[in-house]
Amino acid sequence: MLSRAPDHLGDGIRHVSAADWNACAGDDNPFVSHDFLMALEDSGSAVAETGWAPRHLIVQDARGAIVAAAPMYLKAHSFGEYVFDQAWADAFARAGGDYYPKLQAAVPFTPVAGPRLLVRPEEGEAARVSLIDTLTEIARRSEVSSLHVTFSGEAEWRSLGKAGFLRRAGIQFVWPNRGYTCFDDFLGVLSARKRKTIQRERRAARDVGTTIRCVLGDELAPRHWDEFFRFYRDTADRKWGYPYLTREFFAQIGNTMADKIVLIVAESKGVPIAMALNFIGKNALFGRYWGCSGHHPFLHFELCYYQAIEFAIAHGLGRVEAGAQGPHKLARGYLPVRTYSAHWIRHEGLRRAVAAFLTNERRAIDAEITALAKMGPYRGQGD
Repeated sequence: MLSRAPDHLGDGIRHVSAADWNACAGDDNPFVSHDFLMALEDSGSAVAETGWAPRHLIVQDARGAIVAAAPMYLKAHSFGEYVFDQAWADAFARAGGDYYPKLQAAVPFTPVAGPRLLVRPEEGEAARVSLIDTLTEIARRSEVSSLHVTFSGEAEWRSLGKAGFLRRAGIQFVWPNRGYTCFDDFLGVLSARKRKTIQRERRAARDVGTTIRCVLGDELAPRHWDEFFRFYRDTADRKWGYPYLTREFFAQIGNTMADKIVLIVAESKGVPIAMALNFIGKNALFGRYWGCSGHHPFLHFELCYYQAIEFAIAHGLGRVEAGAQGPHKLARGYLPVRTYSAHWIRHEGLRRAVAAFLTNERRAIDAEITALAKMGPYRGQGD
């Protein structure tokens, strides 16, 4: 029973113990862990100065024990979220409204699905419903236009919908491990054309004398993060992006989360030419960032997709999630899945407009997933 008023952690996550937070977050998804969220804050990546002011929510029972939590931020912009609502903000501004500030229950800069309503398992569904009520009440009392719960789990999404949140869906691509014992097992279930394409791409990625290895755990050293940060910055510059994460962020996760990280490194004559950063979940490998120097055909596919598949097979992980975007992943064994977000909007007129838009958008997403699934690389799909 949640019987004490919630606490808003305006000074950041370091003011709740890691053990208490992680008891609510669980160990399936590394991005909602205390270590990951604290690294974002300690490094200056997700702080008020960058437009991500921490407003994490914790709920305690009558004895003061933390039984539920939500990672949440007060935002003055919509950058770094990957669920795009800028059109809503523009429309509201043209009508004379102020869309910002808003509240965002999310993991900054991380378009990875996972729990957002963190509840100790023994507390059950009643605690989740109570947490949703608490979030809504905080939004009502705050001077915000809206509250957004992005990249949530499906069960959370349905619970939020029952509580009156508007529901949104998106698409990402996930590789499913169907009990393969090696990469050739996976190739064996593909259509002949797709199998030959992957084999050709893998050969081309190594034909220039490239060697590829995985660095993880105690092998990770400061020099690896120096090299990776250089690639990370270069990728942001070349794609007209913004490097949200600081060098200190990577140093901190290297110290506190090494057992959850695998860095896939491509070298030529002993010099790193590309790197891909992955996080290890309980049953998934999560691809996050990649960078490369120069032009190396198919090296992106090799490091980010094929090496990730090999690692997942070798370590008995059930899936690989390769991040946002990417219909090109379909030809490489990654299948379309829905992503979920939910939105509470204060202004009734804006709410009605967004609700109508989301109804049509969900239909379009469903149709797109159905069409994409028929184009998959597996025998009997694409050919």
